[in-house]
Amino acid sequence: MNGEIALRMQSISKHFTGVQALDKVDLTVRKAEVHALLGENGAGKSTLMKILSGAYERDEGEIEVFGSNVNIQNPKQAESLGISIIYQELNLIPQLTVAENIFLSRYKMKNKFKIGWKEIDDSAERILKELDVILDPQIKVGKLGIAKQQMVEVAKALSLDARIIIMDEPTAPLTDNETENLFKMVNKLKSNGVTVIYISHRLEEIKRICDNATIMRDGKTIVQVDVKDTSIDEIIRHMVGRELKEKFPKVEKTIGDTYFSVENLTSEKIKDITFSVKSGEILGFSGLVGAGRTETARAIFGLDKMIEGTIKIDGVELSIKQPSDAINAGIGFVTEDRKTEGLVLSMNVRENVSLASLKQFTRGFHLLLRDERDAAIDYVKKLNIKTPSIEQLTRNLSGGNQQKVVLAKWLISESRVLIFDEPTRGIDVGAKIEVYNIINSLAKAGKAIIVISSEIPELLGICDRILVMARGKKTGELLINEATQERIMALATDTEKHLEGMRT
Repeated sequence: MNGEIALRMQSISKHFTGVQALDKVDLTVRKAEVHALLGENGAGKSTLMKILSGAYERDEGEIEVFGSNVNIQNPKQAESLGISIIYQELNLIPQLTVAENIFLSRYKMKNKFKIGWKEIDDSAERILKELDVILDPQIKVGKLGIAKQQMVEVAKALSLDARIIIMDEPTAPLTDNETENLFKMVNKLKSNGVTVIYISHRLEEIKRICDNATIMRDGKTIVQVDVKDTSIDEIIRHMVGRELKEKFPKVEKTIGDTYFSVENLTSEKIKDITFSVKSGEILGFSGLVGAGRTETARAIFGLDKMIEGTIKIDGVELSIKQPSDAINAGIGFVTEDRKTEGLVLSMNVRENVSLASLKQFTRGFHLLLRDERDAAIDYVKKLNIKTPSIEQLTRNLSGGNQQKVVLAKWLISESRVLIFDEPTRGIDVGAKIEVYNIINSLAKAGKAIIVISSEIPELLGICDRILVMARGKKTGELLINEATQERIMALATDTEKHLEGMRT
C-alpha cells in the first residue's frame, strides 16, 4: 500500500452480551483516499467505526492515527485526533442557524460577555466555500433539505480540523442530483488531503467514488481490495461468502382477481389517486422524491387524513380514520423509517414482533406470554433474524435485522394487503434478496402487495406492474413487460416532451 497511512486498526475485538461483534479486525487507510467499509448488516462495520469515533471502547487491539499509537476512550478524544463521524441520523439542531450548528459549544467570544456572531458567520461561510457549497450561514438548519444538512455536518467536521471523516450511508435519503453533489464534495475533501471512510450498501456508487475497500463478514476482516480492479460480483462474493446467482429471485405464482382497490384518493399531499391490486400481484410505486408515493400509503393506512376517495378490500368499502382501522381491516404498512415509525427501539424483539397483533396474544386482560414468545421465536427462525435472543433490544440489532423485525411484525398480523415503503433501504445485498424472497412468498400465498421504491431496477426486478407518480398525481401505469427505466423516468418527470415521445 503506497502513501502515508492515516489510520491503522489492528486486531480490534469487541464483545457484547451474547455477541462477539468484532473478532481481531484489521483496517488500514491511506491519507487522502476514499476508503469503503463494506459488509452485510451485522458484519461489524458500525461497531468498528463507533470504536474509532469513541462511542465504544475496544476490548483489545491497537489503533494508530497518522503513525501515533492512540487510546480513544470517548468522542472528545477522537475529535481531538481529527476524527469525525457523520451518522445516518444527522446530529444537528433544527432551531439553530447553519453557523450556530457548525460551531456549536465552541462560539467565538467578542469579549468576556459577548459572542462574536459576525466572526462565527464569516468562519462558517469560509468553510462552506472551501467545500464549494453556497449556503447562507444565517439560515435555520430546519429549513434545509437533508442534502444541505449533510453538507453542514461536513462543514462542522472541518471546523474541528477533521483529518478523517467517516460517512455512514450518506446517500440513502438523497436524490440522484443530491448524490452527485455529495460526490463532488467528497472529491473536494480528498483533494484537500482529508481521508474519508465511506460506508454504503450501494455498490455501484462504491465503484464510482472509492479507491480501496475493506470487506467484513461476521465481525472479521475478509479482504482489502483495490476498487477499480474488483468487480461488483467479486465484492458481493466476499461480503456474503457465497455466489448470489439471482439478484431478483423469481417465484411461480398465480395472480387472481382484484382484491384491493383505491378510487379517487385525495389528501393534502395527493390528488385523485386510483389503482387496484390483484391477489398474488406485486404492484410497484415509482416517482421522484416528493411525488406522493409515501403520502398515498399514509392516507390508505390512516396516518394522513383522507379528504375524499374510497378504499375497498374484496369489494367491501372500508372506513379508515386511523391506523388501528387499517390494521383491523387487514392492511399492514412497513414504513420507510423503521427506527421512528416501524419499531419501538427501547422494546425487545419479542415485544416489537407482537406489537401489531396483541389481540392474538390476549385473553381478557391477560397477555399470553408463552404464545407471544413462541410466535417471536418462530419468526426469528423463519426470517433468519440475527439476534442473541428475542429479549434483545431492537436498537442493538443491525439495520437489516431491524428491518426483518418490522417484516415479522406485519407477517404475524396476518395482513391481507401489505404495503412496503422502501423495504430494502440501507440494507445489504444478501438481506435484500431475503426481503425479496419474503415479498415473493407473500404474493404466492395470495396477498395483495404494494412496493414503493426509489430504485427502479428493484421495481423492474420484483413487480408485476408499476404505477408512476409525479407532484402528487398518478401519471401512468405500466405492465412489467412494457416497463423500462426510460419510460418510468418519462412518467416520473411528467414532461410533455417525454410523454409525447412515448406516444409516437
